[in-house]
Amino acid sequence: MEAVDAEAFTSTTTGYRAWFQCINGCAGEYSLKEIIYRCPKCGNLLEVRHDLERLRQQSPMYWKDLFDRRFLRTEWPHGSSVWGKREMVCPDVEDENVVSTLEGGSNLFWAERLGKEIGVPDLWVKQCGNSHTGSFKDLGMTVLVSMVRQMRAEGQTIPAVACASTGDTSAALAAYCAVAGIQSIVFLPKNKVSTAQLIQPIAHGALTLSLDTDFDGCMALVQELCSRNNIYLANSMNSLRIEGQKTTSIELVQQFDWEVPDWIIIPGGNLGNVSALGKGFLLMRNLGMIDKLPQIVCAQAERANPLYQSYLNDFKDFQPVQAQPTLASAIQIGNPVSVQKAIRILQTFDGIVEQASEDELANASARGDRTGLFNCPHTGVALAALFKLADRGVIGANDRVVVISTAHGLKFTDFKINYHESQLHDVESRHANLPVELPADYTQVQDAIFRALAL
Repeated sequence: MEAVDAEAFTSTTTGYRAWFQCINGCAGEYSLKEIIYRCPKCGNLLEVRHDLERLRQQSPMYWKDLFDRRFLRTEWPHGSSVWGKREMVCPDVEDENVVSTLEGGSNLFWAERLGKEIGVPDLWVKQCGNSHTGSFKDLGMTVLVSMVRQMRAEGQTIPAVACASTGDTSAALAAYCAVAGIQSIVFLPKNKVSTAQLIQPIAHGALTLSLDTDFDGCMALVQELCSRNNIYLANSMNSLRIEGQKTTSIELVQQFDWEVPDWIIIPGGNLGNVSALGKGFLLMRNLGMIDKLPQIVCAQAERANPLYQSYLNDFKDFQPVQAQPTLASAIQIGNPVSVQKAIRILQTFDGIVEQASEDELANASARGDRTGLFNCPHTGVALAALFKLADRGVIGANDRVVVISTAHGLKFTDFKINYHESQLHDVESRHANLPVELPADYTQVQDAIFRALAL
């Protein structure tokens, strides 16, 4: 294997370059330190572009070796699986301004038992919820808040960072801003966020605004706030978030010893994660680190399914919808800001969009739990999509499949309790499992156990 210079572990990323550019290819490059989210010429979102020629000056084996040697080690800030790939993420932040909780490095769970049940034994679940704040949002927020800290260090006046959220984004923003000593502001839809998610920004000192609207309403308001004031926007329309989240692709391929799986199944709400993972795979292919792309499945809740409706029409038209209440509250989004990016990724990756009803997502989540997982409802949406595609033979018995689990199940204990108590509307709890209440009597305890074991 090609040796890596020792300087690579401690030096800054001098010589590597990245910038914002319009996703539609409009002329113009914009510094990552500029407060800009949309193209001034056409109004579409921007994306981060990297100097690929500079990155190609090192061989594919060099990058694999470098990333492997940095992975989960203690050299600051490379112990983070995001900042361990900094040359391909955000070369503009100096070490002293990196805001990190050593995010990434989440386990790749071999869901062998569940896979065998559905005829797909090479099934894996990327446990992105095993992170500092319990969701994949940490991967993008470390990049965004670090850039804000860098900009402030260089004299820019940014009094606060704000986001609209259905829970997980606000938790990540609040935590990383607390680490950095920067004020965070979060807009949450009232009574549409779990208690565990609500308490996180409160605990971290965020100015928490509970608004009588849905996520799309919160999103409209936070964009107006940030556009009229010098407050930095932290939602995924800010492409810096995507740069951190794309490292999930690199990391999971790294965990497979640089082999690419056949399928990636991703829950989709605002669609930033679909865009991010696709971007990570494309970057690796462009640098010669991999030689094929996986197929990507975006899984949506039936009650918030604008991308699924567009997919049925071959993406010829996209119409926002009024998202209805769903157990998968984090993806209850009817007007996703990253839809154009996501559609392009799905078209490039021969992608599929599938949907899941409330009954399907709840039971899929519970079925996975019975095999050792502990799923959030959004992972349940992805599992339900997997079950459908396996039943139809679209995903085959010899395919390697990775389901992206977006958040930790402990953030959704009310969902799980209500499931097992059969209290969820429109859900038949087929895997319910309640405690057996008995007096402290040996004979009755033994009888109950023998009945359960059919002895």
